[in-house]
Amino acid sequence: MSIFKSLALALAVLASAAYADQVVLRDGHPDRYTVVKGDTLWDISETFLDSPWLWPEIWYVNPQIDNPHLIYPGDVITLVYVDGKPQLRVQRGKGTYKLSPKVRAERLDKAIPTIPIDAIQQFLSQPLVVDQDVMENAPYVVSSAGEHLIVGAGDSIYARGLDKADGNRYHVFRPGAPYVDPVTDEVLGHVAQYLGDSTLVKFGDPATLKLTKTTREINIGDRLMPMTQEDVYAYFTPHSSDSSIEGTIIAVVDGVSQIGQYQIVVLNRGTREGVDVGTVFEIHQTGERIMDQVSKERNAHVKLPDEKAGMLMVFRTFDKVSFGLIMKATSALHVGDTIRTP
Repeated sequence: MSIFKSLALALAVLASAAYADQVVLRDGHPDRYTVVKGDTLWDISETFLDSPWLWPEIWYVNPQIDNPHLIYPGDVITLVYVDGKPQLRVQRGKGTYKLSPKVRAERLDKAIPTIPIDAIQQFLSQPLVVDQDVMENAPYVVSSAGEHLIVGAGDSIYARGLDKADGNRYHVFRPGAPYVDPVTDEVLGHVAQYLGDSTLVKFGDPATLKLTKTTREINIGDRLMPMTQEDVYAYFTPHSSDSSIEGTIIAVVDGVSQIGQYQIVVLNRGTREGVDVGTVFEIHQTGERIMDQVSKERNAHVKLPDEKAGMLMVFRTFDKVSFGLIMKATSALHVGDTIRTP
């Protein structure tokens, strides 16, 4: 399905009145905007609003209109005022339709392109983080069938520790470095480097599995994790946390030193701290510690204030960490920068 056919209004979730007064129209905003191929809901909202994640306050969907949640190229978004308050309306075909609140949930195969789905799709269903005990007790590869030196899709492997109750489809992953909280030194989990998928051919000790998909070669000692049978849903309705949360960017997925728009970062906050999918954070660049060249105190230093440098939205959560997509970066971001509730 094309991205514009899926511009489904996850914005259709009822907005909290708590931040109603925070909606500010962007300076120089247009009164009309024509949707073009490649737009996302975030992009369109940013055309009108200072804080695009607050769109549920002014954008509505009328359930009496057939497929009102779909926005197509050529549709015209119009900004109007009702009782002195701004509203966005969609002009499609022969008329102008007022949109009113409605809760919707879209399956992944009808992914809501609130944000660029292609930037995160591979991270929505694969294992990304595992706890220490899960990693240590996970089934593991003991050998390849046929004495292959390089094992990939189409080859068979032998593994120990499988439980027949876990089904017959497994992710293959390689345990990686730990994610460590920079303040408390708590181990928050371990990187689960995704290697591929496999299907159980014959149960036993060891069991035989066939590799159906691989991203790199499989080695002895790599672990297996049962695939969940649950549908993957993508609830990308941006919102602020109910409580004030502050944390840190502890890693960037592609390992670069400077982080920019649409890159994926790891945060040291997860469901344990109340973070859920769609939670929006401001990013504050950590102020540099410099020498005070004026002070008479010997070797005096001062830490410069943190500066707001971007915005991210969480798209996947775990107990102690979460993954977010950088939606805006006004300057180069780095591991160690602070995240805060807007």
